[in-house]
Amino acid sequence: MEQDQSVAAGVDSGSAEPGAMAFDLTTANPDANAYGHNPPAVTAGSAVDHDGGAQAPDVSAYPAEHAALNGTAGEMANYQGAAENGGAAINEMGEPVPEPSYEEAVLSAEEARLWSVVTANSLDFNSWIALIEETEKNAESNILKIRKVYDAFLAEFPLCFGYWKKYADHEGRLDGVSKVIEVYERAILAVTYSVEIWYNYCQFAISTYEDPDIIRRLFERGLAYVGTDYRSNVLWDEYIKYEESLQAWSHLAVIYTRILEHPIQQLDRYFNCLKELASTRALSDILTVEEASVYGVASENSNQALDGEAHPDDPDKSSKPEAENLAKYISMREEMYKKAKEYESKIIGFELAIRRPYFHVKPLDNPELENWHNYLDFIEKEEDINKVIKLYERCVIACANYSEFWIRYVQCMEDKGSLELANNALARATHVFVKKQPEIHLFSARFKELNGDVSGARAEYQHLYSVLCPGFLEAIVKHSNMEHRLGDKESACSVYEKAIAAEREKEQSQLLPTLLIQYSRFLFLAIRDLEKARETLTELHEQLNITKPVLEAVIHLESILPCEKRIDLLDSLVEKFVTHESSHGEGSSLVDKEEISSIFLEFLDLFGDAKSIKKSLTRHTTLFSCKRSILPSKKRKADDAIVSDRDKLAKTGGTRPVTGTDPNASNPPVWPATSEASGQPWGAAYAPQVTYSYKFARFSFFWVH
Repeated sequence: MEQDQSVAAGVDSGSAEPGAMAFDLTTANPDANAYGHNPPAVTAGSAVDHDGGAQAPDVSAYPAEHAALNGTAGEMANYQGAAENGGAAINEMGEPVPEPSYEEAVLSAEEARLWSVVTANSLDFNSWIALIEETEKNAESNILKIRKVYDAFLAEFPLCFGYWKKYADHEGRLDGVSKVIEVYERAILAVTYSVEIWYNYCQFAISTYEDPDIIRRLFERGLAYVGTDYRSNVLWDEYIKYEESLQAWSHLAVIYTRILEHPIQQLDRYFNCLKELASTRALSDILTVEEASVYGVASENSNQALDGEAHPDDPDKSSKPEAENLAKYISMREEMYKKAKEYESKIIGFELAIRRPYFHVKPLDNPELENWHNYLDFIEKEEDINKVIKLYERCVIACANYSEFWIRYVQCMEDKGSLELANNALARATHVFVKKQPEIHLFSARFKELNGDVSGARAEYQHLYSVLCPGFLEAIVKHSNMEHRLGDKESACSVYEKAIAAEREKEQSQLLPTLLIQYSRFLFLAIRDLEKARETLTELHEQLNITKPVLEAVIHLESILPCEKRIDLLDSLVEKFVTHESSHGEGSSLVDKEEISSIFLEFLDLFGDAKSIKKSLTRHTTLFSCKRSILPSKKRKADDAIVSDRDKLAKTGGTRPVTGTDPNASNPPVWPATSEASGQPWGAAYAPQVTYSYKFARFSFFWVH
């Protein structure tokens, strides 16, 4: 199957908790308003006031469905009625016959294999496409198999507008109009701000219905959402083509007038087309009844002038006003055109930099991402929130798998005082589009807590460290901290204790040592339970897989606890770390071991006695001094730093010593480039201590705040 790049649009997604979704794209209720705000009615049509400016639209002139951002089931019933569209099958008793279930569809061996692949990894886009192709090849007239694969695929990748159309085409071929409408209604709920999906829907309506009002209502629904999109010209062109086929000149003139209000692509062409239409048709043919009353002429919808006085036998009396009225008609629209062109000049750079306005599973390049941020910066300065919303909606189609844009959208709506829109965007992000990205759930938890939804915040944290990323440390820490902020110390401790208990059940948990460190720190700093904090730290002695960051944190925590230092415990942990040799090459590097040994030596210099210092220093010298020759990278870095500092001193005439001097010298010189081999044992052992003293003072880098 050939696959156009614009068709193969996808979205990063995964599993969500049952019942958590704000809207279900696989069983979407068309009555649902997925976005929660009303589009500006001006995009649904506008007249021209007596002075030639854009007049506030008459709401009664357009269908009531524009009150909701998305279409409703009631609106679709207006198109032709449920009876004409077809409905559920009826048995002899007048009862609906239930449709066959998916389970009744028999799969081929290859289909079964591909289903197992996408079930295991729902983000495997290529396997989904292969499954669709295999299903279409084998399904023939089996609509159940087709529905099963498309429903499942589009639940994971709802922004693939091309596949919504393919699904609708299958329904039209194998079932009926009502099912096609159902698919398209689900499609516009999933990707409301897609010009292409509205274009496809309107093409279907034109080929299906004869009543112009039905087709015009659908065009108006679509234009209410995408009519101001810079690339909406394809939908406008289809509307123009349809009205031309009906020779509905006044409708056509109104469409051109509406286009000129907005800075869209090919605006020059539309203005020239309007002028051509006005020059080739009588003014009365292109005016609406309301406009005709302004100009004092009869429109194509009226058989006589509104003033009740016609002049069929006096061409001089009618030709002169005709020319003047035509000039005025064009002049007013030219002003609209110029205004739109002026605004276009401000956004054209942003628009031209958008190379991929649709969504695809392939990542966008950095310049395009940066362009979206710059465009949003520009549009957020607008007073009209509808412009802001529509650009964000366009953005989160192209950038749907980037949490940063969803987070920005939510924050923007919150800043503009629309918490409902903020919550709506957040729900779509966390339940559909970036639901497998931890950062969006962390943001959601903070956002919910800030806005009083504590249970929602708690659910986000639990989903993160229990389902999405089991044992996710940051989520555990932040959840516990939230419970502590809320004054529930018992729940705050319970979060840690449950996580620690779960990790203890694992044979060699990589997370358990870090969890114990975090919990001990929390107990001491937040709960003020010194004894429990020390007891928690003691458990680390039993752990086999102590890592460098964990050991650094242990030393730091022991240094800040206001009690007697447990030097023997720390010494045993350091001993285990620096002497451990891995048979599989997975152990800590020699550099890491030397750093830990140096950090511990500095700790002992502060809190130990001479005996403990001697013991650790002897171990340090034995393990590392004789192995310095295999650490050329560290030596080169030290030499480079010395040369750099010497250059600085030469330029400034200063005499400041460089970090790395021998602390035992009475008048410390600059550390020489070749001094490692010739230095005293004390200098060799303690030199690293000076190097790492700054790091020792900043162990808090390890903590998750």
